Amino acid sequence: MGVKVITPAAAAIPTAELRAHCYALAADDAQLEGFLAAAQAYAEHYTGRAIGTQTLELALDSFPDGAIELPRGSVTGITSITYVDEAGVTQTISSTLYALDNYDALQCWAVPAVDTSWPTPGAVANAVKVRYVAGDVTPAVRAALLLTVGHLHANREASTPTAMQELPMGVKALLDTIKVWGM
Repeated sequence: MGVKVITPAAAAIPTAELRAHCYALAADDAQLEGFLAAAQAYAEHYTGRAIGTQTLELALDSFPDGAIELPRGSVTGITSITYVDEAGVTQTISSTLYALDNYDALQCWAVPAVDTSWPTPGAVANAVKVRYVAGDVTPAVRAALLLTVGHLHANREASTPTAMQELPMGVKALLDTIKVWGM
């Protein structure tokens, strides 16, 4: 069981905007893009949420009773649900037989359609796969990323392996807000 990134998110903030925010030169673009990638990865790890639109795939050994929770929040659509049947053949479930419940951005679910249930997969590891699109860049996320990139750029000469642990208090507060309230 696990979640795999199928299509990674594009950069959440354009390079020109990072450059303007950090009062940097075009010669710093590659470094700023690296800082943004690090900030985005850190924010995803810290919040447990997808930052930026990306395609994810959840693999399960079997279907649960009822709904399937889709990790990393802010799910905008389900691309497909497949399973390996008892004969070892991969089957795709018709999109008319399930729906996306994303009313609460922090907890999104694939739910079977009314009066239906999930089929019985074969007894193999990762027999069930749910592919879905998740992630967004809210104003709070954008602010946290800009603050983090700004901090890393301003302290680039003194960077240490613990630079992400030394982020300004405001960044941690924003990420905590995103984690709890899904902003």
